[in-house]
Amino acid sequence: MSRTARHDIDALRIDRSERGPSGRGRAIAILAAVVGIAAAALAGWWWLAVGRSPEVRVATVRALEDRSGMGSAVLNASGYVTARRRATVSSEITGKVVEVLVEEGMTIAAGQVVARLDDEAFRAAMRLAESERAAAGRGVEETRSRLALAELTLARVERLVREEVSGQEQLDQARTEVEALRARVAFEEEQVGVAERQVELRRTELAKTVIRAPFDGVVISKDAQPGEMVSPISAGGGFTRTGLCTIVDMGSLEIEVEVNESYISRVSPGQPVQARLDAYSDWLIPSRVITTIPAADRQKATVLVRIGFDALDPRILPDMGVKVSFLDSAQSSEGRRERLFVPRAALRGEDTVFVVAGDRVERRAIGVGVAEGEEIEVLAGLRAGERVVVDPPQDLEDGARVRVRDAEQEG
Repeated sequence: MSRTARHDIDALRIDRSERGPSGRGRAIAILAAVVGIAAAALAGWWWLAVGRSPEVRVATVRALEDRSGMGSAVLNASGYVTARRRATVSSEITGKVVEVLVEEGMTIAAGQVVARLDDEAFRAAMRLAESERAAAGRGVEETRSRLALAELTLARVERLVREEVSGQEQLDQARTEVEALRARVAFEEEQVGVAERQVELRRTELAKTVIRAPFDGVVISKDAQPGEMVSPISAGGGFTRTGLCTIVDMGSLEIEVEVNESYISRVSPGQPVQARLDAYSDWLIPSRVITTIPAADRQKATVLVRIGFDALDPRILPDMGVKVSFLDSAQSSEGRRERLFVPRAALRGEDTVFVVAGDRVERRAIGVGVAEGEEIEVLAGLRAGERVVVDPPQDLEDGARVRVRDAEQEG
């Protein structure tokens, strides 16, 4: 074979050093690529599902043994402190205020002078009535003197008639004069009585210019100033005051709450109540149900309940907001039960919490009782030892995955 032909044959051979990897090598490369993609996907899933999960603080539902014998709360309501005796003091007559002798916060006694009205016209009317009474009295005295003279004349005429000196006509005239004067005396005496009653009327009107407190109490508002007009009747569109001040009997303070008629069966007279003023949220005030008003509000479907304080305190003021818990009076004083508490910050709204179960949260509605400090009693929906989210984020949803941080250990 010639050298040229051999050269051509060698040129047709395949150079294996320039070929790609074998079939086995390609499989290994594909497997490696798949593993890398899966790892990247797993890392992305972990970042989305776990790494980006919100971190929340949790607290454990705390159980306390109750030995107070007060019983558990069966119903919660809110209302206001009211006074059974409260009066806006006004005058019985229309007049101009001369002086007001009270200020807000002043303690006054029944009968104490509150204000005075201008009494010049009433004093003038009083003097006129007294003058009329005096004139009527002098008229009676004059008529009585004339009556005495007429009776003497009658006696003389009767004697002359017996002696047959005077006739029957003179006797009849004398008798008529006496009878007329006696009637005149009686009439004028009645006139004196009328004049005396006029004096009493003017005296009463004069006394009405002095306004007095109707009962012991505390002044909570001063509604008029000297120089203003005051009247028991409102003058529409005018500048006449209808009240001078408002007085409250602090010994008559109680609580009025409206209870939904669906739950009024849980309330009974004498039932123990725990009250908490909005102004003193940590102060529990022992109270009891006085009565249930036997009428329902058709518009609101509620029934009014009156509650009395076991003991009054100067911190309790009229019109304060108050929250009450009606307690189970059937609870034995020797019985013991567990009271559950969670931080108030765990509440979403008024009655919802997020319970942590594993790495997820469950939105749960609960029944709440009275608040004690930074905690609130749980009446239903939770068990001791469960964990709840404290200050839950606004975007936290039911079933969301979370990372847990223990709020109690931080505290």
